[in-house]
Amino acid sequence: MDPTNKPESKSPQYSLYQREIFKRGGLTGQLPNFSIHPDELALSTREKLNDRSYFYANSNAGIGWTDKANREAFYAWRIIPRMLVDTNVRDLTTTLFGHTIPAPILFAPIGINKLYTPKGELAAAKVAAGSESIEAVAAAHDAGAQANHLVSSSKPSSGDPAGANSTDSRIRKTFDVYTYDVPSSSTVELEDTTRPVKTGDAVGQSKSQRNAGAHTSSNAQQQAKSKGPRFFQLYMGHDDDIPGNELGVSDPVFMKKYGDEQNRDSGKWIDSCVWHGKAHTWEKARWVMNEWKSLTSGRPFVIKGIQSPADAIKALELGADGIVVSNHAGRQVDGAVGSLEILPAIVDAIREKEKIQTSQNGREKVVDRGKDGLRDNSDSKQKRMTILFDSGIRTGSDIIKAIALGADAVLVGRLYIWGLSHEGESGCRHVMKGLLADLDITCTVAGIPSLSEIKGKRDLLNLMSQID
Repeated sequence: MDPTNKPESKSPQYSLYQREIFKRGGLTGQLPNFSIHPDELALSTREKLNDRSYFYANSNAGIGWTDKANREAFYAWRIIPRMLVDTNVRDLTTTLFGHTIPAPILFAPIGINKLYTPKGELAAAKVAAGSESIEAVAAAHDAGAQANHLVSSSKPSSGDPAGANSTDSRIRKTFDVYTYDVPSSSTVELEDTTRPVKTGDAVGQSKSQRNAGAHTSSNAQQQAKSKGPRFFQLYMGHDDDIPGNELGVSDPVFMKKYGDEQNRDSGKWIDSCVWHGKAHTWEKARWVMNEWKSLTSGRPFVIKGIQSPADAIKALELGADGIVVSNHAGRQVDGAVGSLEILPAIVDAIREKEKIQTSQNGREKVVDRGKDGLRDNSDSKQKRMTILFDSGIRTGSDIIKAIALGADAVLVGRLYIWGLSHEGESGCRHVMKGLLADLDITCTVAGIPSLSEIKGKRDLLNLMSQID
């Protein structure tokens, strides 16, 4: 960890965070206020939150077997370290939708963060911004919208937008689309989707199955422990001692459609928008995707919640730019497969289907008569679907395993929520810097100089025949 022996690399030297902690502890006796060991972090989070907040973040479907399966899948795959490999310079970068990011880690979309810290999503957003200030994020956000002529105001939210634009790879944002009763009654959905587009957001992410709009909840056994008669107050912020969470009545688009009913029934937003009971189909997913593409001039569209190779193929055939292999941290179907367990089969199905499509495209020749005469418009180059992984990530080695099994990047959820629950923004930053350091150090000692070189290389791993 000698900071003078660190040649320039494409990625920041995340491992130096460990040195920073050791040095500060040795010189001043100052140590972190809480452990980021995942098991210890989960336990200490229980002590930090009340029942309502804790069970909302940590409850699972049924008796939690799918959550257990997520972790067992990581246990079953073992890294095979390689020796005498020069890892003094590591490259942790990855490219998503044409943008290079310094590490393959994304913040999973988790709502109602004010349950864990008063500043809610803003605290997590500031950590996700990394070395960029939240003002710089806002400036890039506004500049991106101006560049696309999507807003009329020339006044930025804050900061100096000079040099920031919608293609700035340092600051990328996604918009998590929850569909309502589409397409027959889609006003709220389209207006909600238009708002982030007008302010420069980049990637749409529609949640499939449960996914593109939850219509029931299967973790009732654990959630029932915490909700009680104040359930809606917790969300709406009716009590002085409970912060609101920007849902329901605080949303002018929602109130435009449901305001009268909401005034008669304070739970209307839950019935109409969360557990609305409307069925979703692949045709409706196509409608949402087409609307998103139209609104954003073709920006990427990702479907989250894929756990079946057959569904992955459907997403590819639909035209989705990517999928998130996720079981929502085991919060939907109890007794289901672990997300990492099914990842290899999904990757194989997608890549094989892409090969077939590429072969077919290469054989097809489309001729067009234009002003220049006959032109061959056949395109044998097949767009590669982005495969993201979610559900169960706790350590740097977990990330390496997901990449080696074919994921392009991973989403982290409960980890950053646990950090928020301890010390807000600083707690979240401590957890995420620790995860990045763990990834960097594990690459060093496992003989992995570049994450991109191990993508899909399963010979890096050994699969146990049976879990002990």
